[in-house]
Amino acid sequence: MGVDYGDEGVVVRRSSTTTTTALAAEMKSSLSSLGDSGNREKARELWCNVKHQLVEYSQLPEYLRDNAFIIRHYRADWNFKHAFYSMFSMHNETFNVWSHFIGFLLFLCLTIYTVLHMPSMVEPATLERLKSGYIMESLPSYLQLPEALSSCVPGTFDGTRCIQKPITRWPFFVFLGGAMFCMLASTTCHLLGCRCARTFYMLMRMDYCGIAALTVASFYPPVFYSFMCHPNLCKMYLGIVTTMGVGCVLISLIPVFQTPEYRPVRAAMFATMGVSGIVPCVHKIFMYQDEVQAYEALYMEVQMFLIYAMAGLVYATRIPERWRPGAFDIIGNSHQLFHVLVVWAAYVHYQGGLVYLKWRDVKGCPLS
Repeated sequence: MGVDYGDEGVVVRRSSTTTTTALAAEMKSSLSSLGDSGNREKARELWCNVKHQLVEYSQLPEYLRDNAFIIRHYRADWNFKHAFYSMFSMHNETFNVWSHFIGFLLFLCLTIYTVLHMPSMVEPATLERLKSGYIMESLPSYLQLPEALSSCVPGTFDGTRCIQKPITRWPFFVFLGGAMFCMLASTTCHLLGCRCARTFYMLMRMDYCGIAALTVASFYPPVFYSFMCHPNLCKMYLGIVTTMGVGCVLISLIPVFQTPEYRPVRAAMFATMGVSGIVPCVHKIFMYQDEVQAYEALYMEVQMFLIYAMAGLVYATRIPERWRPGAFDIIGNSHQLFHVLVVWAAYVHYQGGLVYLKWRDVKGCPLS
């Protein structure tokens, strides 16, 4: 197929295997032969249109070749402006961009909702509307008075007992922050990764960091609220999960670990981090066998795990596009399903976090 433009005979011919980079270079070299400024501007416009058209898998540079079952509608070597505005056009990354951008907005709204509707202080007038009220704790001795008063709702201390404040919210906000960072990093990577190889690899590392951040942050609410009455266990489990998360982030950032030969190391590190968070969730059940909320929270965690497992299976097997290559280029391919499942699993975990907050706000920790 050929493109013919202008009186000066600027011609760009493309075979089915010519890359957009080669087309752009050919068009750019032709500019030097144009003397008229008007023709030169038109040629530049044509060059821009040629450079920023969608291409097939066979025309991609090496750094963008990932899934051969997605055949058409790729962007390659686009500048920042065109890559950014492609958010509002149709290509094979449009759904990936919007699915996690909407996910980011969802968790941003959930964070705002949590701040507004779950304050760190509950006024005594509202306590009657809460399930069973808050625990009325007797103070065993004067020596415990300063510690006890720090956990009391102001105005409820009568000299021997008080109504406790709601428990701290920071682990819950750690999870929400990790979810937002993961969604935004993924959105940015899928939107701007087509710019050049250097940008692509930089954004891919950020995307891996987002996955590690969400994984680690997801364990903070269940671990903290399960073991908040056992500080040593709480610190130990949080320390292990955090250490594994930092290790995964470092592996994501160090270039040598991005090479194919280190793929098993990356997979093993992320798998170990996941297992390190499962252990305290199981331990919790043995500690709170008589607590209905503990089983309710575990049910939500198992549901989240199964959704994540389904997402990983779809991502690894590249189903359904491997069954009909080219049929799911725009919508319905494995990576898009993976994105939807990740948002779903994170939302289920948010609901599980609410169970923990309600449980600990009502139950608290005994002053002994």
